[in-house]
Amino acid sequence: MSSSRLISSLYLLTLFLLLQNVIGVEPPYSSCSGNDKSTANYGSYKTSLNVLLSSLNQLAPAMEGFALGSLGQKNLDRPYGLVLCRGDVSSSDCRACVADATREILKRCPYSKQGFIAYDNCALKYTNKDFFGQIDTQNRIYLYNVRNVSNPVIFNQKTEALLSQLANKASYKARKMYAAGELDLEGRKKLYGMAQCTRDLSSGDCEKCLDGAIGELRGFSGGKEGGRVIGGSCAVRYEIYPFVKA
Repeated sequence: MSSSRLISSLYLLTLFLLLQNVIGVEPPYSSCSGNDKSTANYGSYKTSLNVLLSSLNQLAPAMEGFALGSLGQKNLDRPYGLVLCRGDVSSSDCRACVADATREILKRCPYSKQGFIAYDNCALKYTNKDFFGQIDTQNRIYLYNVRNVSNPVIFNQKTEALLSQLANKASYKARKMYAAGELDLEGRKKLYGMAQCTRDLSSGDCEKCLDGAIGELRGFSGGKEGGRVIGGSCAVRYEIYPFVKA
């Protein structure tokens, strides 16, 4: 990617985040594969995909915010899908988010055999390949707050300490592979963090995924008041304001 395209992409991500903070809009972030409309068996794949996403839409809220599955007989016609709601959201909020994600991804990726979409409360992905139990290294969304902190060295150390603690808890101690917490900062301020994995991963792979995401955060949002990485297998986030439900 050229430097100009990279700068443009970062500008758009920053603009999206500013819009969200200012007017409360939650823009979805999505990616699709190429146009597969003309490929053999696409119609059959699309039919199976619609049924699968409808099933996941119903299952996720009832199964503590996580569902995955596949549908179809032949490899070329068989979609694999996964839905994950953030660990603190209610069943009703999960249901609403997944319904929005399903509707939006089918609109944005009408002829794709692979799609990924993420909101604050949930994420959804599907593909024509079995990805269950594997770390997703392709689907990544990076966001950060444009405001800088006054003491970035100490702030970065505390951010990494909090997120590493939450990553360990999500990987090995939390039933839903989700952990959220806070850390005291100077002047009665607090740092808030969250870490979560999709529950098809092993504990070791969950920790590996989260450690990688934390490392990526360090690279692009160090010294910023907030940042997050949303991936197809795990997500981390930190802010200087509470963003999860107690």
